[in-house]
Order: sequence, then C-alpha cells, then structure tokens
Amino acid sequence: MNTADAKRIVETALICAQQPMLTRDMRVLLGDELTSSEIDALLSELQMDWSERGLELVSVATGWRFQSRPEMQAYLERLHPEKPPRYTRATLETLAIIAYKQPVTRGDIETIRGVTVNSLTLKQLEDRGWIEAIGHRDTVGRPALFATTRHFLDDLGLHSLDQLPLLASPPRSTDALESLLGEVSPSIDSRTAPGTITTDADSGNAELNWSDDPNPGMSPLAPVSEDTP
Repeated sequence: MNTADAKRIVETALICAQQPMLTRDMRVLLGDELTSSEIDALLSELQMDWSERGLELVSVATGWRFQSRPEMQAYLERLHPEKPPRYTRATLETLAIIAYKQPVTRGDIETIRGVTVNSLTLKQLEDRGWIEAIGHRDTVGRPALFATTRHFLDDLGLHSLDQLPLLASPPRSTDALESLLGEVSPSIDSRTAPGTITTDADSGNAELNWSDDPNPGMSPLAPVSEDTP
C-alpha cells in the first residue's frame, strides 16, 4: 500500500468515526502494512492538509479526531440553536478540586470547600462522564476515591492532565477550568464543534481557595456558599 492510499483511508475513517481513533486501530485498518511511526507521519501530513480548513485534526486522550474549529461555532449554532447545559459554581468547584487534586474523597472535597457536597453534584458529574470512582481509601468507612475520566480530557480537547493550566498563587483552578469548558461543546464528538458550557452565577459565586499542599484534607479553607445544584 502506497502512502497516498494509506492517508486517504485513514482520513476517511477519522471523518466517519463516531469516537476518537487510536493509532493501533489505524494499524488494524491498514492491515498492519504501516508502522506506528509511519502512521504518525501520515497524521502530521493530514494536520497540515487541513490547516486552512474549517475542520482540524487533533489528538485527545482517547485518540485522534476531526473537529470543527472554534471560529466555526457561531455558524454551526444557527443549525442547532440549543442552549448548552448550565453548571452551578458549586459543581464547577467540585470538578476543579477533583481535576487538580485527584484522587479525592467526598470528605476531601468538603474539607477544601468548607461546605457539604450535595450528592446530586457528584452524580451530575458522573452522569456527564467527567468523573468516576477509581477505588476506595483504606480508612474508616472506605470512602470512594474520585478522579476525572479520559472522556473529561476529550471534552476539554486535552491529551493528558499535564495540559491543564498551571495555577498561580493563589490558585484560580475553578476559573481556569470554566475557561476551558467555555471552549468546548457539551456533546462534542469527532464531527462537532467546540461550543459553550455556562455556569449559573446565581447559585454561589464564591471563589475556590486552597493551598498548594498535596494533601487536600489538610488544606486551609475559604468558606463558600452552600451548594444549590
């Protein structure tokens, strides 16, 4: 198989795929006639080929996908003028704590925020596919340990947690996360565009405040308003 044919096959598969594709899946697609490094070279060429178009080829946590460029969103929304889901400040604060301090228990989150975490807040994030329980802490009650998922990274357009914004002092993780979420669609897949996820400013607008202590259970608190999911 020559390079031109391989690139056309990979390009077609990526455009038609419902989910991001891994390099190993592309090798299967091509009958193992190309190595992983050769496929990486093809992907780089495809990125260049599409550099001036409305779609872009990007690498996210679960593989490669085509997505529309942010500047196309205003036009695409005319076809589907649906309002994105609204997330309260409390929900975003909870997500930010999990993203930056994971793995954490519900108790850790409550210690950092200074208020009780509503069960519906965690369920909303789990239902969205952004967090999951990855185990239990070996302590009284064996509380669940929560961490973000690869789907969370995909929705933010990130390849790994290392790409989350670095935090200055004092940390503004909630604002940083909200900014990232504002650049992606709540139902993004390989063929949709980055969009907007909004927050309900009337449901608690206090800033998250913690120290750089890696143990969230020992972090100093800044009391915030009660959750209103």
